[in-house]
Amino acid sequence: MAVHIRLARHGSKKNPFYRIVVSDQRSRRDGRFIENIGTYDPCRDPAKLIVDRRRLDYWTGQGAQASDTLSRLLKKHAAEAEASAG
Repeated sequence: MAVHIRLARHGSKKNPFYRIVVSDQRSRRDGRFIENIGTYDPCRDPAKLIVDRRRLDYWTGQGAQASDTLSRLLKKHAAEAEASAG
């Protein structure tokens, strides 16, 4: 079973809200998932990303692959966090 970490869309029309979920790659985008590990709200200014890093590290250690979109978001928000801290 291939496991992916990806975004599941929720919210209403023109007001998206995403959950970061760990799911079987064969599941639908908003279908069954194994674990919910965070959220992403692009409608806020600035966009708000909340991730349980401990669970993210666990799943990547087990071989789960993050989607391209999620990888980009994680890199972007990590760079922003470093810039604001330093």
